[in-house]
Amino acid sequence: MRSLLVIHSHADPASEQADIIPSWQIEPEHLLESNGYLPLPCRDESEFKQLIHNADAAVLNIPVGTISMWSNRLEQTRAIPLLWWCSAISAQSSTEACEADATVDGILLPTMVAHELNWALHFSAKRFFERQHWQSERKQLTARLEERKWIDMAKGILGEVNGIPEAAAYDLLRKKAMNERKRIVDVAIAIVKAHQMLKA
Repeated sequence: MRSLLVIHSHADPASEQADIIPSWQIEPEHLLESNGYLPLPCRDESEFKQLIHNADAAVLNIPVGTISMWSNRLEQTRAIPLLWWCSAISAQSSTEACEADATVDGILLPTMVAHELNWALHFSAKRFFERQHWQSERKQLTARLEERKWIDMAKGILGEVNGIPEAAAYDLLRKKAMNERKRIVDVAIAIVKAHQMLKA
């Protein structure tokens, strides 16, 4: 992980109080650059769409409440590890702000030294790949449950129409799928939809 897209929010209170806190504590670019990483600063939508394809991860320098919006936006464009920049101002947020439904793989702090930053990025990448794997498994499981629902409905229809038990209805469904060289779920969907149209 070398190139990091740094997303800044216009609404970040840290940017409004730059005269109170030294700039090196506000901007993540300083920490990243001084430790050999290539920060890619981004302040608007057009920059984000151009830079995301060159980034290995994204650092969100934004209020906690907007993390969810940005994580969804990033996920739709390109899935990469997401880290939240906990600035001195953000760290003073109430604990209620932390209850936001926000997906991040790690947190970076302005006070981190080189080895802490490296470990944070390493574990964030690991967490990201675990999250991606879990999401993929969840999608597959959801798809299988949906397919099972259609197949069960089709078995019920075939059993009722032909006056046969469920096991025989499943065999009939499977044979029809093999004869038509289609997936069993596609045949099941067609049967259920045809039956619904006839009953309408």
